[in-house]
Amino acid sequence: MLVNKSWLNNKYQWVGLKSIIKVTSDVHEETTGKETTETRWYISSLDLNAEQALSSVRNHWQVESMHWVLEMTFSEDESRIRKGRGPLAFNVMRKIAMTLFKQDQTKRASIAAKKKMAGLDDEYRSTPLESGIKMR
Repeated sequence: MLVNKSWLNNKYQWVGLKSIIKVTSDVHEETTGKETTETRWYISSLDLNAEQALSSVRNHWQVESMHWVLEMTFSEDESRIRKGRGPLAFNVMRKIAMTLFKQDQTKRASIAAKKKMAGLDDEYRSTPLESGIKMR
């Protein structure tokens, strides 16, 4: 479907707007078996072809997906660590923990559940750490 672009000529046009991107996805929810179609719109200051636009959208959602896990599991946005190198150090530690929990195959649980188990069980806590060390 072509988009009516006549509104782009209006005075509220974004300065530097070069692309309007429409991505339509067929989504299959594994837990419920439900099938839906989702449409997302993006604007960009880059003059992108379809392949570049799709690559940019996918890269954006990889970052958003990681941020969502960090926020939901580690409450990263609520962190009050603000001085010196503390914010960077804790961001790196959260990402290391997230990666170790993702790689851990000994428990079939969410990252949040694994984090909780690691906080309560000394034996389990050493499992992701040891497996991460062995990978090198």
